[in-house]
Amino acid sequence: MAYAVVSALLFGISAPLSKLLLAKVDPIALAGLLYLGAGAFLGVLAAASRAFAPSLKGRSSAHREAGLERQDLPWLAGAVVAGGVAGPILLLLGLATTPAASASLLLNFEVVATALIAGVLFREAVGGRTWAAVAAVSAGGALLSVDPSAGWGFAPGALLILGACVFWGLDNNLTRQISLRDPKLITTVKGLVAGSFSLGLALGLGRPLPPYGAALAALAVGAACYGASIALFVRSLRNLGTARTGAVFAAAPFAGAILSFALVPEAPRASFYGGAALMVLAFVLLLRERHAHRHAHEPVVHTHAHVHDEHHAHSHTGEPAAGGTPRHSHAHTHEPFEHSHPHAPDAHHRHSHDTSE
Repeated sequence: MAYAVVSALLFGISAPLSKLLLAKVDPIALAGLLYLGAGAFLGVLAAASRAFAPSLKGRSSAHREAGLERQDLPWLAGAVVAGGVAGPILLLLGLATTPAASASLLLNFEVVATALIAGVLFREAVGGRTWAAVAAVSAGGALLSVDPSAGWGFAPGALLILGACVFWGLDNNLTRQISLRDPKLITTVKGLVAGSFSLGLALGLGRPLPPYGAALAALAVGAACYGASIALFVRSLRNLGTARTGAVFAAAPFAGAILSFALVPEAPRASFYGGAALMVLAFVLLLRERHAHRHAHEPVVHTHAHVHDEHHAHSHTGEPAAGGTPRHSHAHTHEPFEHSHPHAPDAHHRHSHDTSE
């Protein structure tokens, strides 16, 4: 639980910290520096883990995570464009004219975008509580986006942040297709490629480079709020599972809203409190989401990092079929079987659901 909480807090404070940096750094250049910081940090972390992790029965530590393959590249390219370039640039352009507290809560709309894209485009099973949470977040986002000073129209900055959430929702679904690969490697590639592109775009558009100190601060925020947060998020997935980690991580925008009151002297509009109440309702609904039924696992052969559990009961030469082996990666076969337990639509539970479930 501690990994998930720290991960959520780090990501949540990214909005108010970025708001402070926008006083000295152009939004597009800042997007580039944030992702360069994340990519560089995860790259160093990945190199260190490969260098110092113990080997497994003659397998080097490099085989503890599955590497990228040719068929993964289109999914990764889409994730880089959507989540590494478009999303951050829209967020920071919107954040420049939006109170940090409201912007933090608006980031909850990523939950809506992710669920809608997953359910509609990728046919992922989405439960009733999740759809109720989506409705609450949508209503809260609408309240936070209203600008009374413009005749009750929608604030342009808020709409840009909602657009960023749509791109991040698409990014989440694209990244899911390669989620069995090394997450540190994926984040390193995404951070370095997207960060370099955004920084180059800023230079090409004639945007000013930030002062040396502000640039270092932006790299540090990117390393912590994106890089370290992702690393801790992945670690939490291994300990808590997807559903519980995702529910805890949904608290991230609230951490940003709280910090923004302390760091950024901006008074939120009255609609902020109504939007916040709806976001809290959505968080509670997500926290209570449970999905369990009897389901069948189809036979499949694939490669990814795993430990020996009920879904990975194969044996290695001289090793037991279950337990006794640390996390490792290799091509393995899943035999068909049926069982019932609480689960999320992860890589091993992408089965279809009929209307009775």
